[in-house]
Amino acid sequence: MESTWLVLAALAVGIVIGAAFVVVFLVAERRGSRAARVVNPTIPDGIDQMLDALETAGVVLDPSNNVLKASPGALAMGLVWDRALVHAELVSLVDRVRRSGEATTEELRVVRGPIGDTTLQLRVRAARLGTRYVMLLAEDRTEANRLDDVRRDFVANISHELKTPIASVTLLAEALDHAADDPGQVRRFAQRLTEESARLGRITNEIIELSRLQAHEAVESAQRIEVDALVRQAVDQNRVIAASKRVDIAIKAKSKAAVYGDEALLRVAVHNLVANALTYSHEGSRVGVGVYRSADGVVEIAVTDQGIGIAEADLDRVFERFYRVDQARARDTGGSGLGLAIVKHTVQNHGGDVRVWSRPGRGSTFTIRLPEAAAVPAPPSNPSTAADAVSASPEETRT
Repeated sequence: MESTWLVLAALAVGIVIGAAFVVVFLVAERRGSRAARVVNPTIPDGIDQMLDALETAGVVLDPSNNVLKASPGALAMGLVWDRALVHAELVSLVDRVRRSGEATTEELRVVRGPIGDTTLQLRVRAARLGTRYVMLLAEDRTEANRLDDVRRDFVANISHELKTPIASVTLLAEALDHAADDPGQVRRFAQRLTEESARLGRITNEIIELSRLQAHEAVESAQRIEVDALVRQAVDQNRVIAASKRVDIAIKAKSKAAVYGDEALLRVAVHNLVANALTYSHEGSRVGVGVYRSADGVVEIAVTDQGIGIAEADLDRVFERFYRVDQARARDTGGSGLGLAIVKHTVQNHGGDVRVWSRPGRGSTFTIRLPEAAAVPAPPSNPSTAADAVSASPEETRT
């Protein structure tokens, strides 16, 4: 009897011990799985593929703000470095969303990447992704905001630029009426009226030309152009102004280079660079114009002056419409501020670019770079014609 109870008791103890081992195993397994999820968290289904397809910046962060996944755009913008957000502004936004649980959108200006001082203007939206994660999406608005600023500046500047000559024409017309009995005053006011109307016409034509250039991405009917001859013609158009300012123009155009494009447009572009150099040159100084061929198939047209130069802060803006480094001097010379913008868009439409180097007090160098036209193959020789030429008499050959 006792042996039976001992067997039952031993069986019960074994069951209890086995159950305890099972419970311990299950608890350990759950804790191990939880630890594995913390160490190697998984992103919800579909988020991985969505981030890979994004052109903008997308980032998923865990509760410790570790970056679990970043889109190529986020890496290209420099928002992520070593599995962490680079910018404190983004971390602060993520923390606020995690505390409030509400999606938030903000406009932020941040430095691009862990080094450098280039800034990005971002439109950032952060939202919770499930209960543990936060997703951050950032759209780069830097270029769009810059274009908005350019448009606003264009409208403001064109209104101002047209207002000045129009007001001058109105005042001069009134002065002519009041000075009708004084022939000398009439001639003086008539001359100034002619100058202001010419300036108004010049500004209008340049605006139309610039709009036409911006409306086309490429030159419609390109022809082969000899660059040396084109540059000489553009320089000759400025000889009278150069002589009046006692500025010597030195030209080096023996490259024998050719490009494809619109000859009239390119001549205007070179003319504008030479005229700009003369405008900001001191009397008795020198302007150099040269044509060069590089080994990589690029033709360079460089215009160098010894004028007032351009400050480094202005170099990035000199090709903007209506932007002028020296506003007071531009008023005196009657400039419109469109010449360099026309140069830029003309060159871009020909598949090239324009660069500037300058130092205040030392002068400036503007360089137009265009792809060189392929050499024209020589026509195939005709054996019979060549033989005839050899056998012909000298008189026949000259004829």
